[in-house]
Amino acid sequence: MLGCAPMTGDSVECFNCGRANPSWAQVCRSCGVPMRPGGAGSKPPAGRLPTDRDSLFSIGAALATIGVAIVFGLVLSGMLPEAPAVIASASPTPSSSIGPSPSQAPASASSQPTARPTPELIGTLSFGAGLNQSTQEVIDKNDTFASGSTFCHSISLPQPFGVDEYQEEVLKIRSNGKLTIVQRRGFGTLPVASGDSVVGWCNPTDVLIFGVAGSDGWGTGDFMLRAYRRHNGSPQLLAQGRFTLTE
Repeated sequence: MLGCAPMTGDSVECFNCGRANPSWAQVCRSCGVPMRPGGAGSKPPAGRLPTDRDSLFSIGAALATIGVAIVFGLVLSGMLPEAPAVIASASPTPSSSIGPSPSQAPASASSQPTARPTPELIGTLSFGAGLNQSTQEVIDKNDTFASGSTFCHSISLPQPFGVDEYQEEVLKIRSNGKLTIVQRRGFGTLPVASGDSVVGWCNPTDVLIFGVAGSDGWGTGDFMLRAYRRHNGSPQLLAQGRFTLTE
């Protein structure tokens, strides 16, 4: 027949309905499904990925599109200004205590004045109920004297007095610890032999407590007696001692 494709005895099965079709058929004569390229009615590839040209071309085109989109996105990200970073405001921390400036810093030990120790007194002052006339030292030592008794005291030095008089100062010790002068040095000047190193005196205790010849007495309480001599034109404290007067 003029214009018809030659007929052959080869036939292939339709992958859709399984009916046999001539090898030259473009569609299944039974179900009308197009026969696959690469041979009419050829079965689809057994693998999970398609291997025919059209499928591979489509997959390649999709991958190329994705790649172009990624590159385009990277270019845009480089062109756009970077968003400023959000900095969380730090919670205020307590400021450290400010130390003194260098000008206010305490002076070093080397720049501070050295405290001078109180000089040791060279004499010894003793109290007692009587006096040894030969040695001028007190006997029956005691530092508490009641009304009607005798108050005696003596002062001894490791070397002679070197002067012909010395002075005594008496201070009353108040309950708060303060000292009140009850006899000034100028009123307590006593004669001594410059070559002697020990001297002593005795007085009735009542004279000290109540006074005599219109003078006021010291009263009762705790007292401090200090003995001085003139040394290089200035008073020098030789010794001091504490005693108590009671009624």
